[in-house]
Amino acid sequence: MSHFYWNDMAISFRDGETVALAMRRARVDDFGQAAGAQQGRYFCGIGQCQGCLVSINGGAAVEACLTPARPDAVVTPGAF
Repeated sequence: MSHFYWNDMAISFRDGETVALAMRRARVDDFGQAAGAQQGRYFCGIGQCQGCLVSINGGAAVEACLTPARPDAVVTPGAF
């Protein structure tokens, strides 16, 4: 099984799994600050609410629920 890193914690994932699903399975509920100073979290699962925005390897914010997990990636809260 592959893994990526969230706050220095290795998160395991299965092939084809999204970042949000892997984090949910690992019982990570807090995705950092979301829009409007709300807590980021996995909510709708289709990218509509944008509550799960994260940055992958320092890139622009993406929806964790739509983004496939990548081996050894560093995932951090999305920038606002």
